[in-house]
Amino acid sequence: MIGIPRDQWYVAAYSSEIGQELFSRTICSEPILFWRTRSGQVTAVSDRCVHRRFPLSQSPSRLVDDQVVCGYHGFTYGPDGKCTAVPGQTRIPRTARLQPYPLVEQDSLVWVFIGDPAKADAASIPRAPYLDSPGYTTVAGMEPLKARFSLLVDNLLDLSHETYLHGGYIGTPEVAATPITTEVDEDAGVVHVSRHMDDAECPPFYAKSTGLQGRISRWQDIEYTPPCLYKLHSRIAPVGSVPNPDGSDPDAFHVEVVYAITPETEHSTHDFWAVARDFALDDQEVSDFLAENNRTVVLQDVTALEILERVVATEPEGYQELSINIDTGGLAARRMLKRIGAQQQSVPARS
Repeated sequence: MIGIPRDQWYVAAYSSEIGQELFSRTICSEPILFWRTRSGQVTAVSDRCVHRRFPLSQSPSRLVDDQVVCGYHGFTYGPDGKCTAVPGQTRIPRTARLQPYPLVEQDSLVWVFIGDPAKADAASIPRAPYLDSPGYTTVAGMEPLKARFSLLVDNLLDLSHETYLHGGYIGTPEVAATPITTEVDEDAGVVHVSRHMDDAECPPFYAKSTGLQGRISRWQDIEYTPPCLYKLHSRIAPVGSVPNPDGSDPDAFHVEVVYAITPETEHSTHDFWAVARDFALDDQEVSDFLAENNRTVVLQDVTALEILERVVATEPEGYQELSINIDTGGLAARRMLKRIGAQQQSVPARS
């Protein structure tokens, strides 16, 4: 089994989820407390009081002037995790501080670093700028997945399942029938998988959002940066249309599908998803349609992967698994994840 890599940045939340109230989410088996200070900065500290381990996210804990007051005994902490007050005494113990987590807020995502803070290089965080760009309109959500994160990686690196699992939404026969190309950029740590369908059926997901009917040119270009960020660059255009030599592409509709694959525990995952488009930017009906339909697709994956998790969790060690050409991207991602895990300590399994 692929363990959860540490010394890594993970998406903890959308920026819109965190305001001036206490917010908690478990990342890589670590409960983390977030809040936004009055100056607009997001803080991330361990969600356990150092005194008797009461979760600070639980009522009657509360925020008072940018400080969190434990609802059990009143220990009070600032945004940096340092204790500022304890009950019954003026001396504050030297060890009375919450663990702070390195945090970066960019592209409408809140990233936290799990592992050795000295290794938290913000420049290594993969970007998805279209999620927060005036040239795109984005719909987004998050679904809890009761399955290990590596199963979702497998799912997203092999889109041939769209034909069978997502028929009537995004799946058409051409997706499974069209061969893929896989490239691995070892230096950048990125897996690329491409499937270009020059003459394909237009699925409802794109027909109703773009207005295209009949046959289309449909490109799927995947860019996966282990362990957390997956980007699907989708190009939808009339048959025969190709980008211009200068890179402009006026005849096409572009959809950027982003997944942040964040382990909650060894056997559960936060499945963040977002769909950004460069057309119909102010059309609320298109936004509502894409949000509803993409969530339906995500829930179809969730159902399948939770079934698969129960199967995988109970099968004997070394159970045979067959891989074919469509699996080259997923296998490359597995190798990269295993290499990351071999270089870094993994989170121990928790019962």
